[in-house]
Amino acid sequence: MEFNPLNQTHIKSLQALVPTERLSTGESVLDLHAQDQSLHTPHRPEAVVWPISRFEVAGILKYANANRIPVTGWGAGSSLEGNPIPVKGGIVLDFSRMNQILNIREGDFQADVEPGVIYQDLNQKLRHTGLFFPPDPGARATIGGMIANNASGIRTVYYGATKDYVLRLTVVLATGEIIELGTRASKTSSGYDLVHLFVGSEGTLGIVVEATVRLVGLPTVFSAAIANFSSVEAAGKAVFGIMRGGLNPAALELIGPECIALMNQEENTDLEATPTLFMEFHGATPSQLAEILKLVEDICRDHGCRHFQPGVGRSERDRLFRARHGLGEMILRKHPACGLLVMDVAVPITAYPELIATIQGEVTAARLTGYTFSHAGDGNVHLNLAGKKGDGQVWERIEGVARRVVTKALELDGTASGEHGVGLGKRKYMAAEHGASLEWMQRIKSLFDPNGILNPGKIFP
Repeated sequence: MEFNPLNQTHIKSLQALVPTERLSTGESVLDLHAQDQSLHTPHRPEAVVWPISRFEVAGILKYANANRIPVTGWGAGSSLEGNPIPVKGGIVLDFSRMNQILNIREGDFQADVEPGVIYQDLNQKLRHTGLFFPPDPGARATIGGMIANNASGIRTVYYGATKDYVLRLTVVLATGEIIELGTRASKTSSGYDLVHLFVGSEGTLGIVVEATVRLVGLPTVFSAAIANFSSVEAAGKAVFGIMRGGLNPAALELIGPECIALMNQEENTDLEATPTLFMEFHGATPSQLAEILKLVEDICRDHGCRHFQPGVGRSERDRLFRARHGLGEMILRKHPACGLLVMDVAVPITAYPELIATIQGEVTAARLTGYTFSHAGDGNVHLNLAGKKGDGQVWERIEGVARRVVTKALELDGTASGEHGVGLGKRKYMAAEHGASLEWMQRIKSLFDPNGILNPGKIFP
């Protein structure tokens, strides 16, 4: 696709659509919207616009489409695969000012939100209702960005990913047409499921300007537990045993010993620096959870668990999961002179122990500094590899390990991206993962965005 650079005529036309104070071509603003939290090369947009209504978004897209100007949506810039980097320049739509919680329907377990709402802020607003929005990617992500990437997180194993909580969407297409998708009914068998076509599309098919999301009740009783193992393989087999036992953990995280050591150093968690499972279970009564934890302990012991600590209290549980969420920032602080390749893959739960063993072997053989932590209950593994900036040999080894880990995940009938999306980093694996269906994805893209202006350069190789 050929695109036109922004010129002064375009800028004046855009200023007729939004007030001058909500459009910027300033260098510092462009730099702030040139890069997400990944290592991918920054690319400046040519203008940043802060819309406050669907109609402004529609007007901008209609103009951009007519003039072949690229448009990229921007939530919080917290993505890890270059998903919102405007690689073709053009306009970035920053949704930080479309951040209103429009309606909370407690009786229907639903909320209507604009795309710039931070999911933690929604849950803070809901705290007195006994409801919450479960997807929890950790970073202060916007709900619009979570929809674009189908974000998930530590409780996905029990509650599911963002896609499981989106009931209705209002979307602006590349032409500026505004369409409504889905229903507020709890289920439907009416027509094509266009809602889930847009969830995970990374803003390449249309721009979400409003969403109705499903909420769930806060658990009555919860209990957390910690289990230490002598090897990641043993911990991985315990994960399979817990899932096979139908014990339904709300969170089941496997943290590598190098991560535990870092958490001890930065958060004073005082944990044994071995492969460790963090687990959380929700239930109706304390006695029910006590029975579940006894079964979990038996499974862990059968797989060589060295130490099992049940009944972790709320404050300690919150501290542990806060530390778990903060691992990415801790790793950055630990290696200030290094770049960090952040990747994730996912496999069926039966293949999880093999994947974990493969990752450990690859990192060791390549003599690299790696940090492994995972949403073990759904087979989703994160690997962070640190390497000195500018050291070509080290980065060649890093990229080799990343490539082999993704290849192994695909061989195990898994995916190149469990929750970070495709963006720029995983485009090269799309053909291997999807085969002939990739062509149908491209046809869908062409149908919704014939001029290719929406987040160009993403997803497709």
